[in-house]
Amino acid sequence: MVNKTILTSFRFPSYMCLGIGQMITTIIVLYAAKMNHTVQFQDFDRSILSKIFPLPLLYVGNHITGLASTKKLSLPMFTVLRKFTILMTMILEVYILRKTFPNRLVCSVLAIVLGALVAASSDLAFDAEGYTFILLNDAFTAASNVYTKKKLGTEGLGKYGVLFYNALIIVIPTLLASAFTGDLHKAITFQDWMKATFVFCFLMSCFMGFVLMYSIVLCSHYNSALTTTVVGAIKNVAVAYIGIFVGGDYLFSWTNFLGLSICMSGGLVYSYLTFNNKTSPENNGETAKEQLQILTVEDSEGKFSTN
Repeated sequence: MVNKTILTSFRFPSYMCLGIGQMITTIIVLYAAKMNHTVQFQDFDRSILSKIFPLPLLYVGNHITGLASTKKLSLPMFTVLRKFTILMTMILEVYILRKTFPNRLVCSVLAIVLGALVAASSDLAFDAEGYTFILLNDAFTAASNVYTKKKLGTEGLGKYGVLFYNALIIVIPTLLASAFTGDLHKAITFQDWMKATFVFCFLMSCFMGFVLMYSIVLCSHYNSALTTTVVGAIKNVAVAYIGIFVGGDYLFSWTNFLGLSICMSGGLVYSYLTFNNKTSPENNGETAKEQLQILTVEDSEGKFSTN
């Protein structure tokens, strides 16, 4: 919502510079936390590049295409088209992490994609450039989530190291690219820098960008890449429906609204199935322990002794 406000309502000309601000915030916050001994991760050396590659490239691709599509598309359509990330993540997990998925989860993912197709088929504000950016963003996000899960097991990096070195390695090349394309000049000469509301929103976007990336890495640390992707999609439920009324660039149609609702329903079903499957083994394990304790007590009382 904050990114959309900056890029659409304030008409900030450079989504690339907004991404650079979020990268710099990530570097400053994590470096300060490391110096304060709040978090720990490996100091920089030559091995870092080999350990973390190709995450920095995926990180910047995800960051820039995400902000670009936010600027080009309405919030509901942005949210719906992001659902293709789920299918891409599932495919990459099968081929890269060698995972398998039960049929019920596959069906819920297909329902999400079906809803996205229905919504996109009736998008009255179709923007070819925006659709290109969002589909690229889906691919970058899927690859980034899968490789983040893979790299989190790398010795010395950890979740904080992955996040810090992603931003550190790519921030200078991105800054040079923005200067070369003229984006940096447009951002510096932007007229609203003297407005307190814009500055507040810009700083809030930088900080929330860090919070979002940290949340994604933390979720990937404890869950599968696919679950991280779906949880990220579900948090957009409120964004999608609020975006119908906020932003002023959504054109309503019943078919589009139906597609939105199918997407959200599929995402909620996936979450229910995933977390239900996680709790079931734990409950079964606890039940087995209780039964074993009962048998042990009964045996000690001689109920199962033989004559």
